[in-house]
Amino acid sequence: MQKWKVNDTEDILKRSREEGVRAIVSVTEHSGEFERLIRLSESYPDFLMPCFGVQPIQNDADCPRSVTMKDLEPALKWFEKHQNDLIAIGEIGLDFTPWLTPTAKEREEQLKVLKLQLDFAKRLDLPVNVHSRSAGRQTIAFLKEQGVEKALLHNFAGRPSAALEGVKSGYYFSFPPAVTKNNQREKLIRQIPLENICLETDSPALGPNREERNVPWNIRIPCEYIARVKGISPETVCEVTTQNSLRLFQKMHHKLNK
Repeated sequence: MQKWKVNDTEDILKRSREEGVRAIVSVTEHSGEFERLIRLSESYPDFLMPCFGVQPIQNDADCPRSVTMKDLEPALKWFEKHQNDLIAIGEIGLDFTPWLTPTAKEREEQLKVLKLQLDFAKRLDLPVNVHSRSAGRQTIAFLKEQGVEKALLHNFAGRPSAALEGVKSGYYFSFPPAVTKNNQREKLIRQIPLENICLETDSPALGPNREERNVPWNIRIPCEYIARVKGISPETVCEVTTQNSLRLFQKMHHKLNK
């Protein structure tokens, strides 16, 4: 995973507002990121929307590995303490990439970690932001099995048939700027109704150029790409996906109006 070791968060947030970004939904990958995100969200209460989550792939000294229950344990107290501050639980999910999760035991552990976080989200009536690499069909099936009603499948790369199963359950799918470099996503985007699509950047990763740090105002790139694929105007895509996001992240309304 590419890392950008820079310390210009404040500048990025300021520039994002200047570029017309209304709000940023910020997800986490591990509990070590929670405290800083909460501090930032307190400084930008009407702009930075915090989500807590433990991702299925963790990095130890830049060496990726499959998540374990031990990774989740320190996160649980943060979930409880800041439950009123969160607008979603994420980034959570499944990652069955063979070289990262080679054994059935590791996949089962991911499912346990995911289930506990889904249980928390359901208890607080919060949506979930979901990672589903090499596990699109399994992830959607598990969300449905667990009774999840509000989910965003971020950077979804599964088959259209799997996505349409998610559409039936009212799930949303989001696509970052990197989607413009992947021809396989065109068919997927064409088949998913616009009413089930949201925009994302996933910054600092998944930008239009692999080695270039992504930024929040690149949100225009997937907007324009989706408009071309669907043969509609970027303005329509912007309006509909904005309403979709507000419908999904319902606590955002209150924060935007502070």
